[in-house]
Amino acid sequence: MRILHAYKVYLPGVYGGIPSVIAMLTMLPRMGFQTEVLVACDRGMGRKYEFDGVNVEAVSSIGTVMSTPLAPSYPFRFAERARSSDIVVHHAPFPLTDLGVLLMPKDSVLIVHWHAEVIGRPWLMRVLAPFIRNSLKRADKIIVSDRVIVENSPFLKTFEDKCVVVPYGCDDAYWGELNHAEQRAVDNLQRQYPRLVVAVGRLVSYKGYEIFLRAMQNVDTDAVIIGEGPLKADLIRLSEELGVLDRVKFLGVLKSHEVKQYVHAAKALAFPSVTEAEAFGIVQLEAMSAGKPVVNTALATAVPQVARDGKEGLTVPPNQPAAFAEALRRLLDQPDFAARLGRSGKERVRTEFSKTLFLSRMQEIYQEAHHRRRSAQ
Repeated sequence: MRILHAYKVYLPGVYGGIPSVIAMLTMLPRMGFQTEVLVACDRGMGRKYEFDGVNVEAVSSIGTVMSTPLAPSYPFRFAERARSSDIVVHHAPFPLTDLGVLLMPKDSVLIVHWHAEVIGRPWLMRVLAPFIRNSLKRADKIIVSDRVIVENSPFLKTFEDKCVVVPYGCDDAYWGELNHAEQRAVDNLQRQYPRLVVAVGRLVSYKGYEIFLRAMQNVDTDAVIIGEGPLKADLIRLSEELGVLDRVKFLGVLKSHEVKQYVHAAKALAFPSVTEAEAFGIVQLEAMSAGKPVVNTALATAVPQVARDGKEGLTVPPNQPAAFAEALRRLLDQPDFAARLGRSGKERVRTEFSKTLFLSRMQEIYQEAHHRRRSAQ
């Protein structure tokens, strides 16, 4: 069975939650699936490459505007690739795939993996809304990570009967364990930063790093921010203005084992997202696998349902630096409490958010959708 995953970006060029989910889904070939990925270049000529044994095609793009590649050929290439695929997975949001859905064969199985809402830009949404609704109408199944996403989405309510809740998974064995070299690196980091807080994610507005930096003014801690993005220069400048640049390090994109070392060395994960564009937060699962508590925000998404307030972390209102600082201080100053939350988080990932559980659920959905479509023909 051939599966085509379609989105705007993929590894290793961009580190982020959706590419990481796609990468996990490419492990399904071991269960009898042949998986390929279609994306767009951020700029330049198209190319084909292999990443972790998976064939990836990136179509040509003349640039990127509002986080969307300008790739005129993408919808046509998507439709062409869909014709030779048994299942097509549209990782939304990506408007060019919605345009491609208009051109794809009527008998193709379409799964929409709804990762997040498009927040803001109301004028743009008025233009895109008919195409998004067409994709959802056309879909055999719509995958969401939490029920609350359906309840709060202006698009999904109409198609509630197609929606299936499948929480994301995490390779808890990888994120929870250290080899000898990694343990030595963690020990060194903890000696260097005995009260370390780590944040991981792209440097974009909805991640709330401005709130985190303002909170840092009132927390006796060092912090590392792992990730790249268009706001990096602005955030460094703000750190200097706030007088925290000597305690905050912007490390850029790191390899996964390096991220793991910083997560294990930290006392807590800071996850200060401020809008519903943050739908889940897989990095929360990674930190929980390492036994670390999380400070997250009370968004109307799955975010506060992953690391729950008082159980696996602390949840505060978004856009409130004082509340975020207070939560960080509580975890740093009450190590026994933080350790209890960390143990609970580790167990929660093992039983509810494991990679194995996620893949088995997705396998069932793909097979059922394919069987139902073929039976109806």
